[in-house]
Amino acid sequence: MKQAVLATGRRKTSVAKVWLAPGSGRIIVNRKPLDEYFGLETLKVDVKRPLEVTNTVGRFDVIASVKGGGFTGQAGAVRHGIARALLKIDDEFRPLLKKEGFLTRDPRMKERKKYGLKKARRAPQFSKR
Repeated sequence: MKQAVLATGRRKTSVAKVWLAPGSGRIIVNRKPLDEYFGLETLKVDVKRPLEVTNTVGRFDVIASVKGGGFTGQAGAVRHGIARALLKIDDEFRPLLKKEGFLTRDPRMKERKKYGLKKARRAPQFSKR
């Protein structure tokens, strides 16, 4: 494999374009190092999981461009993108990634607000008098 592989990852309203290229294991998200972009340690670990599961931690450089949503959704989108890119590189990773659930697009989205209610399901306070 000589050049980078492009894959798209999605979660909630976030969309990540992920390039996976042979390298030393650097992870760059929106032109910043992973540690700088995601503040929480849990998110950093979450993003790296597909590489850890497939034992490819130091073999690939990850360059991700992510838009929309909050940082949790963005981390999930990058993770999804990395998993899909790894699959394009080697199809033998499929059982490992599938078992961990990294290939499944998380369908959970914010429910729309309904009229007469304050939020999707939150009704105005009820008072008898």
